[in-house]
Amino acid sequence: MPHFTEEDLDHYLQNQVDLRRRQVSKIEEEVYKIVQELTSAISAKDGRFQSISHSGINNDNMKVEAPSQFVIMVPLRGLAGYTERKARQWRYYTLHGSKLISPVREPEKLHQWLEVDQFLKSTQEWHQSDVTFEGDIVPAKVVAIFKELLENTIQASNFQGKISILENVSPFVRIAVETTEQQIEAELVPAIEIPNYWPSKAHWPRFLKRWPLKDKARCVKSFGFNLLAKSNYHWQLSFTRAELVLLDELDEDGGCRMKCLQVIRKLKEDFWCPGSKPVITSYHLQTLLFWSCEKYSRSKDWRNFRKCFLRLVKKLQKCVLQRYLRHYFVTSFNLLKYTNTNELDMMSQKLSEFLTNPSTYLH
Repeated sequence: MPHFTEEDLDHYLQNQVDLRRRQVSKIEEEVYKIVQELTSAISAKDGRFQSISHSGINNDNMKVEAPSQFVIMVPLRGLAGYTERKARQWRYYTLHGSKLISPVREPEKLHQWLEVDQFLKSTQEWHQSDVTFEGDIVPAKVVAIFKELLENTIQASNFQGKISILENVSPFVRIAVETTEQQIEAELVPAIEIPNYWPSKAHWPRFLKRWPLKDKARCVKSFGFNLLAKSNYHWQLSFTRAELVLLDELDEDGGCRMKCLQVIRKLKEDFWCPGSKPVITSYHLQTLLFWSCEKYSRSKDWRNFRKCFLRLVKKLQKCVLQRYLRHYFVTSFNLLKYTNTNELDMMSQKLSEFLTNPSTYLH
């Protein structure tokens, strides 16, 4: 492997990575203001949908998967006091209300059914047939209502020509937004925020692990999780707030964890996996970092920037080769289960080329 230095990494961080941060931050702010205005108007028409301006702090309902690919969670309100319960065994209904001979498939590891009675408090609107069937809150129905409201809001707004709803086979809404910098695509996903509750599917923190510290883990779990309307029948578990807390003050011991993540993310976007719909996203890289922090839990493990950077790149290559990356909290779910294998193979080849001669990329 040709020689490259920690100074090369620092130079790349200060130039390429910082430029990326400024560009994305500008786009993020612009998109946030547009979606905030749209969701405020939608909320005025249907109180079950909440404006993103009234949700959380630090844009914790917006994720940047790539510079032109955003995921924005639109909070739902009128549901409180969530409790887990053993789900009914079978469902025999279609999204249109007709009966099936065989049952709907069961949810995968990162998904679950959701019954309106699982909430101690629920407004009357959540018991209506436009969002429920046989006691279940049906995500596809929630998305259909949101999409219709969004279409009407865009038509009545000043954003016609700047925002368009994209054709989409998936059960969530995708929009294209023209910003001053470039066109971006965003998924708008209705989300139920469930604070102060940790789901039984997430067996975390793991026994005898030194990272994170117990107080930090307790704090992370207090932020709870979200349920996202990203499939027809089942709600997807998401831990966005908990993950942000886990990232906060990650390098208070003087380590280089975040620097490694930032450099690898930029290299991925420019060389290994470019494009608006990358097979490996920022979320995959963040998950990879969490696993590395858990495995290398001592402060001294994160002192040498060059060594830590290469270690993380090699771990990424291994995950891509094996097509396997466990979700950090729900470890039984493979985040690469449905990714395009040809694209993963191409990325693996590019990672091999990088590791053969990294100095040519770090300029």
